[in-house]
Formats: sequence, C-alpha cells, structure tokens
Amino acid sequence: MEAKSVWPELMGKPAEEARRQIRAEFPEIAVHVVPEGGMVTMDFNEQRVRLFVKDGKVVREPRRG
Repeated sequence: MEAKSVWPELMGKPAEEARRQIRAEFPEIAVHVVPEGGMVTMDFNEQRVRLFVKDGKVVREPRRG
C-alpha cells in the first residue's frame, strides 16, 4: 500500500491541529508551517510536509515533498 501523501481534509484547519494530525499518522515526517506567500526551497523531500497558512489556518492542500 502506498503511503498517504496528501491531506485535503486539513484545508481550513488551524495550523497546529493539522500538524498534530499529520505527526500522529507519520511521526517521522517533518511538518513545517509556512506563511502563505513565504519563500521555500524547490527541492522535493518525501519526509517533509509544508503547511501554508494565512491567519493561522491551512490555505493550501498539505502534501509530502
């Protein structure tokens, strides 16, 4: 079975709640909270999920990479 790579159900959730849910499912993944429009590297990393947030809420579909 392929590992989960996208969390559409977290759209609109508070950033810390989203971080806790992802870490509960995959404790080995680093979860980074990034302000919407913030600068990020373009490298792909299976062990990272970025949560793009505005006003403390997730505004983009969280995904591995």
